[in-house]
Amino acid sequence: MTSTISSNEIIRTPRLTIEPFGDEHPIGILVGWLNDSEVVRYSDQRHRTHTLESSQAYYKSFAGSPNHYWAIMANTSMIGTLTAYVDEPNSVADVGILVGDKRCWRGGYGSEAFRAVVNWLITHRGMRKITAGTMAENMAMRGVMRKIGMHEEGRRERYYILDGREVDMVYATVFAEEWDHISLQSGR
Repeated sequence: MTSTISSNEIIRTPRLTIEPFGDEHPIGILVGWLNDSEVVRYSDQRHRTHTLESSQAYYKSFAGSPNHYWAIMANTSMIGTLTAYVDEPNSVADVGILVGDKRCWRGGYGSEAFRAVVNWLITHRGMRKITAGTMAENMAMRGVMRKIGMHEEGRRERYYILDGREVDMVYATVFAEEWDHISLQSGR
């Protein structure tokens, strides 16, 4: 039986507040990001046209599930979103991130948010394994995964078509027992 875990806990970092996505968040900004080809360049979201209605239906689909959808807030501005799809029977969570505010790119916000969510999933949700994946060409996301201590777990060769080229899907992971060591080394 799937339990419904409350997503009401807010995660705080030195620069960010990561909070459950809700009606109070600027969904119009999110729709703009999702329809910006530069923002979704390495995401399957690039194949869809997003609307207020489709984006609202998406975040509401998390209610009553073990999964999480968060807004990443810097001061009072939403700069991105994070998801965690939780496989409770296997104690695994797959995490995804979108930093939509281009002014925040290359500022370390993605790593900071991703690290905080991974930590929360391990320490508060009891996940034994955290996974993530991205296109091999997405050097920013691969950097986030590496920076927080994830290691490459595998690849799906030539999985995506990007700009007419075949591109690998790269999977990364970190286990809870590794996380204790990693988080001690990074001071978190």
